[in-house]
Amino acid sequence: MSIDSADKSHTILSESEKSEVRAQLERLLSNAHFSQSKRFPSFLRFVTELTLAGETEGIKERTLGIEIFGRDAEYDTASDPIVRVTAAEIRKRVAQYYQEPAHEDELRITLPSGSYVPQFHWPKGSQDGALPALALLHAEHLAHPEAPSDAHPAKTRRKLPLLIALASIGVALLAAGSIFVWQERNRSAFDFFWRPVLAGNDSVLLCIADQLQYSVISLRDAAEPSHQIQLKDNLTAIVMDDLNAAVKVGGILQSSGKHYTLRAEGSTNLVDLRNGPAVFIGAFDNAWTLRLTNPLRYHFANDADMTHLRIVDSSAPGQTRWVVDRSIQMATNNYRDYAIVARFTDSNTGKLAVIVAGIARGGTVAAGEFLTDPNDLNQLMRAARAAGDKKNMEVVLSTQIIDGEPGSPKMEAVYFW
Repeated sequence: MSIDSADKSHTILSESEKSEVRAQLERLLSNAHFSQSKRFPSFLRFVTELTLAGETEGIKERTLGIEIFGRDAEYDTASDPIVRVTAAEIRKRVAQYYQEPAHEDELRITLPSGSYVPQFHWPKGSQDGALPALALLHAEHLAHPEAPSDAHPAKTRRKLPLLIALASIGVALLAAGSIFVWQERNRSAFDFFWRPVLAGNDSVLLCIADQLQYSVISLRDAAEPSHQIQLKDNLTAIVMDDLNAAVKVGGILQSSGKHYTLRAEGSTNLVDLRNGPAVFIGAFDNAWTLRLTNPLRYHFANDADMTHLRIVDSSAPGQTRWVVDRSIQMATNNYRDYAIVARFTDSNTGKLAVIVAGIARGGTVAAGEFLTDPNDLNQLMRAARAAGDKKNMEVVLSTQIIDGEPGSPKMEAVYFW
């Protein structure tokens, strides 16, 4: 059953079907693709409930901006794309959720492109009894195209088990083929970028920026957790958004059985980098990232006051396309961020280096997402093949930051050598 509630002639859902949709919605929103965000679950829950209530006429961009994001009634939707950006990100995350084999047979909640009204699709055979019947009729017609419409009922009954078996085998083969194609597509995308990092026996070093250093630590009393005790200690803190990228990359390495270590940039030295591949996370708070990218075509730069941070194209140094104005960033938390993703052999160490670094924090999050998303890696793989499959690569990404949360990464420029 596929129901487009935006259609005036849409099918009315029963209460039990609405309950199934709500239960699936909670499964979807509790998944890691959604659980770490407040904005995406609020949006999808809001439009789903309006649709189930039959109030789809209220699902419009301006209404959503006012009701979900607290915008003024007269806000300019052209200059404030929060609804469009959020919907685009939700579509991507929903697609990622249903691409996972564990969710392929679940009821599907989708947000069609160009619409904010969700659609609900029941798995074949669970709710829509017409689907199996149509498949069977089609199989019978193919097997006996010359059979008259008034064929003997007894002969038809004898053929039914065979036809059902043939139809079932065909569906199973199609499903298996689809899964194989999906797995091969994703595997080739990940292998394209990550295989050089995963090859060999050397451990991978994750070099992450360190920020604050603490001389005291607050610990909670086991018998009374609300009671805190301060003790002397030496601690180094890291930025949560950098940690987000580190966790994503670490997940790739862990799932591939690759051993890795996590070190702060302040405690990383050249000897460490000579021991194996290294992944550098963060830009302006990671000295190693700045050193390694400085000779590259795309590299980071800033003014003397650190008020304007940017990515520079050394082949066109006069261009100022990829700039973050910190005054706007701090005042509004709505801005466009940029990042560099790169994989190359460092001439100083002879080892592979991977860069995952944004100008601001949202850019680093987007860069981590780009390197762990099969669709993004497929896009990069196609560009690499078109350029002759060179071993070293560098990408400039952009992402729209709205209320501090990054949207999907977008490739701005690529270079291979």
